[in-house]
Amino acid sequence: MKLASLKTETRDGALIVVSRDLSRAVSAIDVAPTLQWAVENWNAVKPQLQQLSDALNAGDVAGSFVFDESEVASPLPRAFQWLDGSAYLSHVELVRKARGAEMPDSFLQEPLMYQGSSDYFTGPQDPVIVASEDWGVDLEAEVAIITDDVPMLCSPEEAKQHIKLVMLVNDTSLRHIIPAELNKGFGFLNGKGVTAFSPVAVTPDELAGNWDGAKIDLPLTVHVNNEKLGSPLAGVDNYFDFSRLIAHATKTRTLTAGTIIGSGTVSNHDRSQGFCCLSEKRALEVVNEGKAKTPFFKFGDRVRVEMFDAFGHSIFGAIDQEIQALKR
Repeated sequence: MKLASLKTETRDGALIVVSRDLSRAVSAIDVAPTLQWAVENWNAVKPQLQQLSDALNAGDVAGSFVFDESEVASPLPRAFQWLDGSAYLSHVELVRKARGAEMPDSFLQEPLMYQGSSDYFTGPQDPVIVASEDWGVDLEAEVAIITDDVPMLCSPEEAKQHIKLVMLVNDTSLRHIIPAELNKGFGFLNGKGVTAFSPVAVTPDELAGNWDGAKIDLPLTVHVNNEKLGSPLAGVDNYFDFSRLIAHATKTRTLTAGTIIGSGTVSNHDRSQGFCCLSEKRALEVVNEGKAKTPFFKFGDRVRVEMFDAFGHSIFGAIDQEIQALKR
Protein backbone atom coordinates (compact mmCIF):
# COMPACT_ATOMS: atom_id res chain seq x y z
CA MET A 1 0.00 0.00 0.00
CA LYS A 2 1.26 3.46 -0.94
CA LEU A 3 -0.05 6.60 0.79
CA ALA A 4 0.42 10.31 0.11
CA SER A 5 -0.90 13.67 1.29
CA LEU A 6 -2.49 15.85 -1.36
CA LYS A 7 -1.78 19.56 -0.85
CA THR A 8 -4.83 21.44 0.45
CA GLU A 9 -5.49 24.70 2.29
CA THR A 10 -5.07 22.82 5.57
CA ARG A 11 -1.59 22.23 6.95
CA ASP A 12 -1.87 18.44 7.11
CA GLY A 13 -3.14 17.83 3.58
CA ALA A 14 -5.67 15.18 2.53
CA LEU A 15 -4.89 11.48 2.56
CA ILE A 16 -4.83 9.65 -0.77
CA VAL A 17 -4.00 6.08 -1.76
CA VAL A 18 -1.58 5.77 -4.69
CA SER A 19 -1.28 2.87 -7.12
CA ARG A 20 1.76 0.63 -7.01
CA ASP A 21 3.08 2.05 -10.30
CA LEU A 22 2.51 5.64 -9.08
CA SER A 23 0.22 6.41 -12.02
CA ARG A 24 -3.17 6.78 -10.30
CA ALA A 25 -4.55 7.86 -6.93
CA VAL A 26 -7.84 7.99 -5.09
CA SER A 27 -9.06 9.98 -2.11
CA ALA A 28 -9.03 8.17 1.23
CA ILE A 29 -10.57 10.92 3.36
CA ASP A 30 -13.72 8.86 3.96
CA VAL A 31 -11.48 6.34 5.72
CA ALA A 32 -8.94 8.71 7.32
CA PRO A 33 -8.75 12.47 6.71
CA THR A 34 -4.97 12.70 7.10
CA LEU A 35 -2.00 10.36 7.32
CA GLN A 36 -1.42 11.38 10.93
CA TRP A 37 -4.99 10.34 11.77
CA ALA A 38 -4.48 7.06 9.92
CA VAL A 39 -1.31 6.20 11.85
CA GLU A 40 -2.97 7.04 15.15
CA ASN A 41 -5.83 4.66 14.28
CA TRP A 42 -3.80 2.18 12.23
CA ASN A 43 -5.36 -1.11 13.31
CA ALA A 44 -8.85 0.20 12.61
CA VAL A 45 -8.20 1.87 9.25
CA LYS A 46 -5.50 -0.26 7.65
CA PRO A 47 -7.92 -2.95 6.36
CA GLN A 48 -10.08 -0.29 4.70
CA LEU A 49 -7.07 1.47 3.19
CA GLN A 50 -5.73 -1.86 1.95
CA GLN A 51 -9.07 -2.64 0.34
CA LEU A 52 -9.00 0.71 -1.42
CA SER A 53 -5.41 0.10 -2.53
CA ASP A 54 -6.24 -3.35 -3.92
CA ALA A 55 -9.19 -1.95 -5.88
CA LEU A 56 -7.08 0.91 -7.25
CA ASN A 57 -4.33 -1.45 -8.40
CA ALA A 58 -6.96 -3.65 -10.06
CA GLY A 59 -8.42 -0.64 -11.90
CA ASP A 60 -11.70 -1.17 -10.14
CA VAL A 61 -12.34 1.99 -8.12
CA ALA A 62 -14.47 5.03 -8.86
CA GLY A 63 -13.08 8.55 -8.61
CA SER A 64 -9.45 7.77 -9.30
CA PHE A 65 -7.26 10.44 -10.89
CA VAL A 66 -3.80 10.84 -12.39
CA PHE A 67 -1.17 10.98 -9.65
CA ASP A 68 1.03 14.08 -9.92
CA GLU A 69 4.05 14.02 -7.59
CA SER A 70 4.32 17.81 -7.68
CA GLU A 71 0.82 18.14 -6.17
CA VAL A 72 1.59 16.35 -2.93
CA ALA A 73 3.15 17.49 0.31
CA SER A 74 5.54 15.29 2.25
CA PRO A 75 3.51 12.28 3.47
CA LEU A 76 3.41 13.89 6.90
CA PRO A 77 3.47 17.65 6.12
CA ARG A 78 4.30 18.17 9.79
CA ALA A 79 4.95 15.70 12.59
CA PHE A 80 4.91 15.62 16.35
CA GLN A 81 8.45 14.22 16.32
CA TRP A 82 11.32 13.91 13.83
CA LEU A 83 14.41 12.02 15.01
CA ASP A 84 17.38 11.59 12.72
CA GLY A 85 20.05 9.01 13.38
CA SER A 86 23.45 8.29 11.86
CA ALA A 87 23.27 4.58 11.11
CA TYR A 88 26.02 4.44 8.48
CA LEU A 89 29.31 4.72 10.34
CA SER A 90 31.24 4.78 7.05
CA HIS A 91 29.83 8.29 6.59
CA VAL A 92 30.81 9.41 10.09
CA GLU A 93 34.27 7.85 9.83
CA LEU A 94 35.14 9.48 6.49
CA VAL A 95 33.89 12.95 7.42
CA ARG A 96 35.84 12.84 10.69
CA LYS A 97 38.96 11.51 8.96
CA ALA A 98 38.94 14.47 6.58
CA ARG A 99 39.29 16.84 9.51
CA GLY A 100 41.87 14.69 11.30
CA ALA A 101 39.57 13.28 13.96
CA GLU A 102 39.26 9.65 15.03
CA MET A 103 35.90 7.97 15.49
CA PRO A 104 35.35 7.31 19.22
CA ASP A 105 34.63 3.71 20.27
CA SER A 106 31.38 4.93 21.84
CA PHE A 107 29.99 5.50 18.34
CA LEU A 108 29.98 1.70 17.93
CA GLN A 109 27.91 1.19 21.06
CA GLU A 110 25.02 3.64 20.63
CA PRO A 111 23.74 5.47 17.56
CA LEU A 112 24.06 9.20 17.12
CA MET A 113 20.62 10.81 17.02
CA TYR A 114 19.26 14.34 17.12
CA GLN A 115 15.75 15.76 17.39
CA GLY A 116 15.01 17.93 14.36
CA SER A 117 12.46 20.63 13.63
CA SER A 118 9.18 19.03 12.57
CA ASP A 119 6.64 21.85 12.60
CA TYR A 120 6.65 21.69 8.79
CA PHE A 121 8.32 19.75 6.01
CA THR A 122 8.55 20.92 2.41
CA GLY A 123 6.91 19.01 -0.40
CA PRO A 124 9.04 16.50 -2.31
CA GLN A 125 9.18 18.76 -5.36
CA ASP A 126 9.08 22.13 -3.63
CA PRO A 127 12.23 24.30 -3.72
CA VAL A 128 14.87 24.35 -1.00
CA ILE A 129 14.83 27.97 0.15
CA VAL A 130 18.11 29.26 1.58
CA ALA A 131 19.15 32.80 2.51
CA SER A 132 22.82 32.47 1.51
CA GLU A 133 24.96 30.25 -0.71
CA ASP A 134 27.80 30.92 1.74
CA TRP A 135 26.18 28.58 4.27
CA GLY A 136 27.48 25.49 2.44
CA VAL A 137 24.19 24.03 1.24
CA ASP A 138 24.23 20.24 1.06
CA LEU A 139 21.77 17.36 0.80
CA GLU A 140 21.53 14.24 2.92
CA ALA A 141 19.67 11.41 1.19
CA GLU A 142 18.26 8.94 3.68
CA VAL A 143 15.60 6.33 4.37
CA ALA A 144 12.99 7.01 7.08
CA ILE A 145 10.21 5.18 8.87
CA ILE A 146 6.97 6.24 10.56
CA THR A 147 5.99 4.49 13.78
CA ASP A 148 2.80 3.92 15.69
CA ASP A 149 2.81 4.33 19.49
CA VAL A 150 5.99 2.74 20.86
CA PRO A 151 6.48 1.94 24.57
CA MET A 152 9.48 2.97 26.62
CA LEU A 153 12.39 0.50 26.65
CA CYS A 154 11.19 -1.20 23.50
CA SER A 155 13.57 -3.98 22.46
CA PRO A 156 14.95 -4.09 18.90
CA GLU A 157 12.92 -7.21 18.13
CA GLU A 158 9.71 -5.64 19.47
CA ALA A 159 10.48 -2.41 17.60
CA LYS A 160 10.02 -4.06 14.20
CA GLN A 161 6.28 -4.41 14.69
CA HIS A 162 5.96 -0.66 15.29
CA ILE A 163 7.31 0.30 11.84
CA LYS A 164 4.19 1.15 9.84
CA LEU A 165 5.50 3.09 6.84
CA VAL A 166 8.78 3.66 4.99
CA MET A 167 9.83 6.68 2.89
CA LEU A 168 12.86 8.63 1.64
CA VAL A 169 14.36 11.87 2.94
CA ASN A 170 16.37 14.84 1.73
CA ASP A 171 17.58 16.44 4.95
CA THR A 172 19.19 19.74 3.92
CA SER A 173 22.37 20.55 5.84
CA LEU A 174 24.16 23.89 5.99
CA ARG A 175 27.73 22.69 6.41
CA HIS A 176 29.35 26.03 7.18
CA ILE A 177 26.95 26.70 10.04
CA ILE A 178 27.09 23.27 11.67
CA PRO A 179 30.64 23.34 13.16
CA ALA A 180 30.07 26.46 15.27
CA GLU A 181 26.80 25.03 16.55
CA LEU A 182 28.33 21.68 17.49
CA ASN A 183 31.23 23.42 19.23
CA LYS A 184 28.71 24.90 21.64
CA GLY A 185 27.94 21.34 22.75
CA PHE A 186 24.20 21.65 22.30
CA GLY A 187 23.44 20.14 18.88
CA PHE A 188 21.92 21.30 15.60
CA LEU A 189 19.40 24.03 14.95
CA ASN A 190 20.35 26.61 12.31
CA GLY A 191 22.73 24.15 10.68
CA LYS A 192 19.80 22.11 9.45
CA GLY A 193 17.66 23.57 6.68
CA VAL A 194 14.30 22.40 5.38
CA THR A 195 13.53 18.68 5.22
CA ALA A 196 11.55 16.95 2.46
CA PHE A 197 10.22 13.41 2.25
CA SER A 198 9.34 11.30 -0.80
CA PRO A 199 5.95 11.73 -2.53
CA VAL A 200 4.65 8.49 -1.06
CA ALA A 201 5.16 6.45 2.09
CA VAL A 202 4.80 2.70 1.65
CA THR A 203 3.93 -0.19 3.92
CA PRO A 204 6.86 -2.58 4.38
CA ASP A 205 5.11 -5.37 2.44
CA GLU A 206 5.48 -3.22 -0.71
CA LEU A 207 9.24 -3.76 -0.42
CA ALA A 208 8.81 -7.55 -0.68
CA GLY A 209 12.12 -9.41 -0.37
CA ASN A 210 14.09 -6.17 -0.08
CA TRP A 211 12.90 -5.49 3.49
CA ASP A 212 14.27 -7.59 6.37
CA GLY A 213 12.03 -6.02 9.01
CA ALA A 214 14.37 -3.17 9.87
CA LYS A 215 16.21 -2.02 6.72
CA ILE A 216 15.93 -1.90 2.91
CA ASP A 217 18.35 -3.82 0.73
CA LEU A 218 18.26 -1.55 -2.34
CA PRO A 219 20.41 1.30 -3.71
CA LEU A 220 19.44 4.90 -2.98
CA THR A 221 20.11 7.00 -6.10
CA VAL A 222 21.05 10.69 -6.04
CA HIS A 223 21.47 13.03 -9.00
CA VAL A 224 22.77 16.59 -8.82
CA ASN A 225 22.04 18.72 -11.91
CA ASN A 226 21.18 15.52 -13.81
CA GLU A 227 24.56 13.97 -13.05
CA LYS A 228 24.67 10.90 -10.85
CA LEU A 229 26.26 11.54 -7.47
CA GLY A 230 25.82 7.97 -6.30
CA SER A 231 23.73 4.88 -5.58
CA PRO A 232 25.01 3.49 -2.27
CA LEU A 233 23.29 0.33 -1.04
CA ALA A 234 20.93 1.14 1.84
CA GLY A 235 21.19 -2.40 3.22
CA VAL A 236 25.00 -2.46 3.34
CA ASP A 237 27.11 -0.99 6.16
CA ASN A 238 23.94 -0.10 8.04
CA TYR A 239 25.42 -0.45 11.50
CA PHE A 240 22.23 0.55 13.34
CA ASP A 241 19.06 -0.60 11.59
CA PHE A 242 15.66 0.92 12.36
CA SER A 243 14.91 -1.58 15.11
CA ARG A 244 18.02 -0.41 16.98
CA LEU A 245 17.28 3.25 16.29
CA ILE A 246 13.78 2.83 17.76
CA ALA A 247 15.18 0.98 20.77
CA HIS A 248 17.68 3.79 21.34
CA ALA A 249 14.99 6.49 21.08
CA THR A 250 12.76 4.71 23.62
CA LYS A 251 15.48 4.36 26.25
CA THR A 252 13.95 7.18 28.31
CA ARG A 253 10.54 7.86 26.73
CA THR A 254 7.66 6.54 24.68
CA LEU A 255 7.20 7.51 21.03
CA THR A 256 3.81 8.72 19.85
CA ALA A 257 2.16 7.57 16.64
CA GLY A 258 3.48 9.57 13.69
CA THR A 259 7.06 9.74 14.96
CA ILE A 260 9.49 9.84 12.02
CA ILE A 261 12.96 8.32 12.38
CA GLY A 262 15.66 8.83 9.74
CA SER A 263 18.60 6.56 9.01
CA GLY A 264 21.10 9.33 8.45
CA THR A 265 23.03 9.67 5.19
CA VAL A 266 23.19 6.34 3.34
CA SER A 267 26.86 5.47 2.88
CA ASN A 268 29.06 2.48 2.02
CA HIS A 269 32.70 1.75 2.85
CA ASP A 270 33.01 0.85 -0.84
CA ARG A 271 33.07 4.37 -2.28
CA SER A 272 32.71 3.11 -5.87
CA GLN A 273 28.93 3.33 -5.48
CA GLY A 274 29.18 7.09 -5.01
CA PHE A 275 27.61 9.32 -2.39
CA CYS A 276 24.34 10.52 -0.88
CA CYS A 277 25.73 13.90 0.18
CA LEU A 278 28.26 16.36 -1.17
CA SER A 279 30.26 16.59 2.06
CA GLU A 280 31.20 12.91 1.90
CA LYS A 281 32.54 13.31 -1.65
CA ARG A 282 34.42 16.42 -0.51
CA ALA A 283 35.83 14.52 2.49
CA LEU A 284 37.20 11.79 0.22
CA GLU A 285 38.81 14.47 -1.95
CA VAL A 286 40.49 15.94 1.14
CA VAL A 287 41.80 12.52 2.21
CA ASN A 288 43.03 11.52 -1.26
CA GLU A 289 44.03 14.86 -2.81
CA GLY A 290 44.56 17.22 0.11
CA LYS A 291 41.64 19.54 -0.64
CA ALA A 292 37.96 19.49 -1.55
CA LYS A 293 37.10 20.23 -5.17
CA THR A 294 33.37 19.54 -5.32
CA PRO A 295 31.40 22.72 -4.54
CA PHE A 296 28.35 22.90 -2.34
CA PHE A 297 25.05 23.88 -3.97
CA LYS A 298 24.57 27.17 -5.75
CA PHE A 299 21.20 28.78 -6.42
CA GLY A 300 19.59 27.10 -9.41
CA ASP A 301 21.16 23.70 -8.73
CA ARG A 302 18.83 20.68 -8.56
CA VAL A 303 18.90 17.51 -6.49
CA ARG A 304 16.94 14.31 -7.16
CA VAL A 305 16.62 11.41 -4.70
CA GLU A 306 14.92 8.16 -5.72
CA MET A 307 14.90 4.41 -5.06
CA PHE A 308 14.13 1.78 -7.68
CA ASP A 309 13.09 -1.86 -7.37
CA ALA A 310 14.82 -4.74 -9.16
CA PHE A 311 12.80 -3.98 -12.31
CA GLY A 312 13.76 -0.29 -12.41
CA HIS A 313 10.42 0.99 -11.12
CA SER A 314 10.39 3.96 -8.74
CA ILE A 315 9.09 2.83 -5.35
CA PHE A 316 8.54 6.10 -3.48
CA GLY A 317 8.50 8.62 -6.32
CA ALA A 318 11.19 11.27 -6.58
CA ILE A 319 12.34 14.04 -4.27
CA ASP A 320 13.24 16.58 -6.96
CA GLN A 321 14.14 20.04 -5.69
CA GLU A 322 15.79 23.25 -6.88
CA ILE A 323 17.96 25.31 -4.54
CA GLN A 324 16.50 28.83 -4.49
CA ALA A 325 17.37 32.11 -2.79
CA LEU A 326 15.10 33.52 -0.14
CA LYS A 327 13.17 36.48 -1.51
CA ARG A 328 12.34 39.25 0.93
